[in-house]
Order: sequence, then structure tokens, then C-alpha cells
Amino acid sequence: MITIIDYKSGNLRSISNGFRKLDCDVEVTSDVEKIADADFLVLPGVGAFGEAMKNIEPFKEVIYEHVNDDKPFLGICLGQQLFMSDSEESPEVKGLDFFKGSVEYLPVDLKIPHMGWNRLEVTNDSPILEGVDGKYFYFVHSYHVVPEDEEIIAATTDYGMDVVAALSQNNLFSTQFHPEKSGRDGLKILKNFINLRG
Repeated sequence: MITIIDYKSGNLRSISNGFRKLDCDVEVTSDVEKIADADFLVLPGVGAFGEAMKNIEPFKEVIYEHVNDDKPFLGICLGQQLFMSDSEESPEVKGLDFFKGSVEYLPVDLKIPHMGWNRLEVTNDSPILEGVDGKYFYFVHSYHVVPEDEEIIAATTDYGMDVVAALSQNNLFSTQFHPEKSGRDGLKILKNFINLRG
């Protein structure tokens, strides 16, 4: 069972449909008890960092418990950004702080938002990225993550600069791109995530 957190800031339909294409049981819920019982958690996200962190407040305790219990947790798009310490978009708001570092606005000399298909370069081994190096994935974002520890960068993409496309550390995984909107290769990532616990 994949549990997707409904905190009123995510594109829930597309990500749940992605997992269902893999014949995986999926539950989209805002029930704290169900989230606490989950084996796999997914945090999708669209919109602004500050508003999303406000919406996620009721779930923070069970989210931290999930991570501390070494259960797989996947953040997607804004979800990846929420894994960081803070963001230029909402300087006064603290993120989940799973990964030390900030979320910064893409340089103004680039076309913003970064929207469309771009090639993934896997830079560090991560179980969710197995078999997708060099494949193309769908991005839509104006901010990018800048982690303090470059060792957690699992993949980048070239958008006039190396943009961090995925992070991976222990049971925590995140992607800036949308695997659920990235065709067969995106489903491969979701399948890899499902398979993490055998």
C-alpha cells in the first residue's frame, strides 16, 4: 500500500494514477492515523513553499516518526523542496529539514519556469533511479534545491546549469521532476520505490 499525503497542496490525481498503473494499492488521505500506519509515504506538491508548510503542519509529527522508523518516503516537485531547511520563496518559513540546505530561485538569465522534458544524469547510486540514467523526465519549476551535502545529490539535469533533479539518503528520496507525468521511465521510478522493501 502506497499512502499519499493529502495536505491540499499536491497534484494527487496524477500521482495516484501513476501508482495504480503499476497495479499498486494506493490511498490518498489526510487521516493522521492512516498516515502514521503507512509503510510507504509520498509527498507530492504544487504551489508555494510557505503555504504548503502551513498545510503540512498537522502531519509533521507522524511524518518525522515515519522517517525515524526508516520507512521509505518520496517527495515530488514541491515535495522535494519541502524536504529542505528553508526557501527563498518564503524566507521566514522553516522546511521539514530532512536535507540541510536551501531552495533558491533559478537564475534570472534562464527561461523561468523550467518547463518540459529534460535529460537525467544519475550522479550517485540510488535504488529509485536504477535503470533511468540518460532518460528524459518532465519538469515544471521555478525554484531548485541546493543541498549542503553534495553526496546526497542522486541526479542532475542540464538547464544552462546543473540543476539538482533528485536527492537520495537512506530511506528518503525526492525528485524535482514529475515521474508520474514522465511516461514509462517515470513509472520505472515509481516501481523502484514500491520495490524498496521487497
